[in-house]
Amino acid sequence: METRRKKRFIAGAVCPRCQAMDTMMLYMEHGVEKVECVSCGHSQSQTKEQIGQAGGGEVIGVFKPE
Repeated sequence: METRRKKRFIAGAVCPRCQAMDTMMLYMEHGVEKVECVSCGHSQSQTKEQIGQAGGGEVIGVFKPE
């Protein structure tokens, strides 16, 4: 049985496959950050290591929901 995942929509995000705006949701699953389009089902994922590497630029802050 899988625990309930907290999903958040990303305002202004455009799906790279179907080009629909405001249909991308972000959630964590087994320590992996996943983004999925609710319109066409396109999904992308990245591990915590990849997230840390991507944040190497001038980052003001990283949002970590409770």
